[in-house]
Amino acid sequence: MLQPHQHAPQFLRTMADGTIKQVNPFSGTEVWTVPGRANRPLGLARPEPRPLDPAEHDRHCAFCAGRYLETPPEKARVVRGAGGSFETLAGLGAEHLFDTVAAFRRVPNLFEILSYDYWRANYGYELTTAARRHRDDYLASEAGRAHVRAVVETKLRAAGRSPDEIDAMSEDETIDAASGFFGGGHDVIIARRHYVDGAADDHRLASAGTLTLDEHHAFIAFTAEAARALYEANRDVRYVSVFQNWLKPAGASFDHLHKQLVAIDERGAQNEAVLARLRADPNVFNEDAVNYAARHSLVIAENEHAVMFAGFGHRYPTLEVYSKSAESDPWAQAPEELRGMSDLLHAAHAATGADVPCNEEWHTRPADVEAGMPWRVCLKWRVSTLAGFEGATKINVNAISPYGVRDRVVDRLFSLRAEGTVAPDMLIAAEAPCRPNMLRYARR
Repeated sequence: MLQPHQHAPQFLRTMADGTIKQVNPFSGTEVWTVPGRANRPLGLARPEPRPLDPAEHDRHCAFCAGRYLETPPEKARVVRGAGGSFETLAGLGAEHLFDTVAAFRRVPNLFEILSYDYWRANYGYELTTAARRHRDDYLASEAGRAHVRAVVETKLRAAGRSPDEIDAMSEDETIDAASGFFGGGHDVIIARRHYVDGAADDHRLASAGTLTLDEHHAFIAFTAEAARALYEANRDVRYVSVFQNWLKPAGASFDHLHKQLVAIDERGAQNEAVLARLRADPNVFNEDAVNYAARHSLVIAENEHAVMFAGFGHRYPTLEVYSKSAESDPWAQAPEELRGMSDLLHAAHAATGADVPCNEEWHTRPADVEAGMPWRVCLKWRVSTLAGFEGATKINVNAISPYGVRDRVVDRLFSLRAEGTVAPDMLIAAEAPCRPNMLRYARR
């Protein structure tokens, strides 16, 4: 196990044959990259493209815009205003769901990791005044009651309840079963598109990298605000885990762009390991992450408010994006800081490509931590599978080294910037100043 601090740490070591041995500076995870395995294609092997049926437009899965009633009642949505800017609408009734087109929707997860009943049984949690009002207003209309009843039935059928048992439920029992839809702690942020606009075949999925820069910024800002709301709704929440699973090999239920937020009652082992390092060295995120990446020429891109580098010591090839802001909480950052972070994360997705299964993991400060911590996001390419060697040795074999990740992404970013697909103010590779201690979290 990695000690809390080491003098002149060596997280990357290249052997004489070219094998690269890595150690993650925060978790101690060991990773080896063996020569000769890094040049294979990353994307999924797909069958021949199939033409899309125009009659199924916006109805490809339960997250699509034509099937709003197949998800639980939404908590909020982002729409385009008259001037083209984005605005948030909260608590729409069922009868108004199709009055506007949602660029992004925040809906409860139908199958929560920690359910409303978990919080109620273990902590005595009850709906907030706002959540109870939303529930009562929603159920006040015939359309709202029908929607809730249909979604409750779907959930109960999946849990093994028989049709007779479901039909025998009283109105009060249905309302109680639906309470988690209005006050639960596991939300989904769903993007509008399943396929890119104008797609003719099923190989044109709409990933995060296919959003416009403004759309991606709205996506990030809406997600950050949802995390803040989950903390405020329940005093026993210690951490809100934010993540995005893209494509089924990365754990997605639908190949439709969405993020998830899960409120939990512990910090989690990852955060505890990080906090141990932070207590030993308050500058650890600069010294052992960004500064170390810069010294090893792993910085991929930088702007005024964020930096992206090829991560080391990860089970999967990873891009890391760090916010430079002195403010630890994403929802409290200035708009330009949030935009800078969004632009680099968008570039990471665009360079990765829509055919690569990946997980986007947000790492933020837990609710009960006072020390400054930078908001940082890891984008992990799920291009390999754990096998017996990893299980037996706890040494992970990663097919692509951090240098290989850097080279692939840098080359792609130059092309994307020239095309105007990514932010034009991004400084790539040698253009980036990479000044030491660029993260300001410890200077609050």
